[in-house]
Amino acid sequence: MNSSLDIVFISHGGGPLPLLGDPGHADMVDGLGKLAGRLRRPDAILLVSAHWEEDEPTVTAGATPGLIYDYYGFPPESYAIEYPCPGEPALAARVQQALIQAGLPCRQDARRGFDHGMFVPLKIMYPGADIPCVQLSLASHLDACFHLAMGEALRALEGQRLLVIGSGFSFHNMREFFTERPEANEKNHAFEQWLTQTCSDAGLSEAERRQRLRHWEQAPHARFCHPREEHLLPLHLCVGLAGRACDHHQSLTILGKESGFFCWQGNAAQ
Repeated sequence: MNSSLDIVFISHGGGPLPLLGDPGHADMVDGLGKLAGRLRRPDAILLVSAHWEEDEPTVTAGATPGLIYDYYGFPPESYAIEYPCPGEPALAARVQQALIQAGLPCRQDARRGFDHGMFVPLKIMYPGADIPCVQLSLASHLDACFHLAMGEALRALEGQRLLVIGSGFSFHNMREFFTERPEANEKNHAFEQWLTQTCSDAGLSEAERRQRLRHWEQAPHARFCHPREEHLLPLHLCVGLAGRACDHHQSLTILGKESGFFCWQGNAAQ
């Protein structure tokens, strides 16, 4: 792993609720603040959001991206949130080059702004909005192997102290967030245990770790926890990029469900 990179996967919560004082997100807000304090302050941030899919990976290349309020039915203040961080076209070009050199497609989009999978957690972690940011999409085919390979390709990024964030959710069954059924919580817990072992167990070889993530649907209650996998795949990219077990795992309760953060610190192996 490139020692200039810090990598984290976060469970980003529900829409703008973490910024609105929602009690169901108190654990997450506290966890993001602590996570930012643990990490080296980055020169730039590359974030992969579960809320952006394209036919081929696409990277934001604008110098001053706006915000995309990609949620519905929330109070008016939800649509007045600001996060005026600069973009970084040079980093976008490097991301594109890294993917293309690895044989993967990638294009730039100079007009797209940042969605809530990006600006909500970053407003908590780095409220000054003074760190240049670039957002990378998922590929809409949602192939697990492909997103592991995207992470591997990004190992070529060098030169600046970079924070790579996979912004998704380790549990994402929308119907179940607002229920307290014991059997649902048992399924949630079983999958989280599997995911934590997969990402944290240094006794697993990297081939074993990748095999587990390639076939994540075989995990306990996988499709119950992720009826659609877009919120899990940012983690695949993080694991592909890191190439080893994570350094820290934090278990959280978000909207009544067990969720997690995973962190790989670039200087941890030095």
